[in-house]
Amino acid sequence: MKGQSLAEALKSIFVLAVIVLCLVAGYLIWSQIMGNPVNFEGGNREGHALPGNYLGIVYKGGFIVPLLMAVNLILITFVIERYIMLWRAKGRGNLTSFIRRMQVLLNEDKIEEAIKLCDKQRGSLANVMRAGLHRYRDLQADKTLQNDQKVLALQKDLEEATALELPVLSQNLVIMSTLASVSVLIGLIGTVLGMIRAFGALATAGAPDALALATGISEALINTAFGITGSTLAIIFYNYYSTRIDSMTFKIDEASFSLTQTFASTLKK
Repeated sequence: MKGQSLAEALKSIFVLAVIVLCLVAGYLIWSQIMGNPVNFEGGNREGHALPGNYLGIVYKGGFIVPLLMAVNLILITFVIERYIMLWRAKGRGNLTSFIRRMQVLLNEDKIEEAIKLCDKQRGSLANVMRAGLHRYRDLQADKTLQNDQKVLALQKDLEEATALELPVLSQNLVIMSTLASVSVLIGLIGTVLGMIRAFGALATAGAPDALALATGISEALINTAFGITGSTLAIIFYNYYSTRIDSMTFKIDEASFSLTQTFASTLKK
């Protein structure tokens, strides 16, 4: 229990550290790289960006831009983190082949060989099956329980093992789903603030200036572009990883059901 609490604390620290580092990185990229005076007319970043200089153009999007950059950096970080974790959770070999070989060994009542196969395969499915196989072996030797009680006991252990693995698979997906909404909203805030600034400057000038208005609007829309990009990527990767997790969960349920049915069949012999 203490080890589990420590693991949760470390995960929280990791998430917080990623968010802080991405915020700092976003601000530094915006202020030091995009805000470099060489990107602006006359070397003054308070003025207009050089024609065709997209770094300067993006910089003029305002202080919301580094926030949106941080959102995208956070998304990229957790996309990579989920890819690595799901790759590790998959194990070393093909899951369908693993389930087939496991079924062959169970039909031959080769429990020890099946456990060794789990040790070789690794990953979430192998962890669940290993826990079930250890219980499978103990229940076979147990003379105090009825057959139906043994089957229920095995099912319970498999469910508990599965419950321990599922949070690992879906961890941090909620961050992606949150970024999908937050990214667009932050982008819209930046756009609205930019539009207010553009029209305010136009009103102060006292005379219509189509060029200044167009420039202000284009700078404001930079935030919308960043926000929509982040949201689109977050939705795509969230759905992709959700599909992979559902597929892996289905295989875990399939393997657990197969193990339980095989165990029930051996008890009837």
